[in-house]
Amino acid sequence: MVRILSPNSQPIYSSSSSSSLSWSAPTPTPMTTSTSMTETVNGSNLFNISGYSLLKGIGVGKCVASNTFTAGGYSWEIYFYPDGKNEQDNATYVSLFIVLASEGTDVRALFELKLLDQSGKERHKVHNQFDSGPYTIRSLGSMWGYSHFFKRTDLETSDYLKDDCLKVYFRVGVVRSYTEGPEIYSIAVPPSNVGQNLGHLFETGKGTDVNFEVDGETFAAYSEGHRSGPSQWDNEGGSKSRGRRSSWRDNGGGSGSRGTRLSRRRTSMLSRRRTQGPSTPSNEDENNQLGQFLAEQRKLLFGVFFFFLFLFLFFCFFVFCLKASDSLNSLDQA
Repeated sequence: MVRILSPNSQPIYSSSSSSSLSWSAPTPTPMTTSTSMTETVNGSNLFNISGYSLLKGIGVGKCVASNTFTAGGYSWEIYFYPDGKNEQDNATYVSLFIVLASEGTDVRALFELKLLDQSGKERHKVHNQFDSGPYTIRSLGSMWGYSHFFKRTDLETSDYLKDDCLKVYFRVGVVRSYTEGPEIYSIAVPPSNVGQNLGHLFETGKGTDVNFEVDGETFAAYSEGHRSGPSQWDNEGGSKSRGRRSSWRDNGGGSGSRGTRLSRRRTSMLSRRRTQGPSTPSNEDENNQLGQFLAEQRKLLFGVFFFFLFLFLFFCFFVFCLKASDSLNSLDQA
């Protein structure tokens, strides 16, 4: 039985029920992260075109092709048209293209085309699309380049043609987008020490403003109107408190409130401990021990029963053998 005493020694709250205060740590919250990445995968090829003078006159729309090279997981080839690609140009211009030579759909790529200056002056003819943005190659056989790449008469008298040879450099950068992740991070929540702190407060009695009498023994606690009392007494050396300290005992004195649910749980737990004792086993443990004891007794009884049954059967067999022996002796004498 737990009693909370008012100043006039009259109980204002009593309880004989038991309750427990439990707390479980929150489950760590998983957090995922992902990153969208866009990059270019580059590849290049140097295409040497020898015997340029022999290629003239092969016909409009006909070309010579480079070996296949790879960039960004796709195959590419360089096409050079000595007499141009289109009929309406009448072989006035040479044409130069790069072609997708493998299966692909909507391949986004950047291109750099460079006709090399072979005089050593490094005045190359450059068409660079890396600065302007990617071009979309729709499917196999689609191409990017220039129909009017260079006027034939100007090309044949330039430093780009040397020893009847042209050198063409092509660089391809295939644009690829992908997402990295997700990577799972776990936010570790430290274990709570609320129970330890509350136990320390109850042991020291700092900031208490109400006392409980449990079976003749008095315990200090904190009332509902004095929630911040313990922290203020710890921080300011016990000089200040929001609430008013009081002691509820049998002989009265002081004032206070009815107490919080935490105080009620505390007193109920103390009452249960005093009633049960420090080492009283639970009902479940008692049932388990009783069951084990009954099982052992049952085994012992079965053992004794079978032992005596064996002795009885052995005795019967012995008597039977004696009677059978007597019968045989009687027959022999007859």
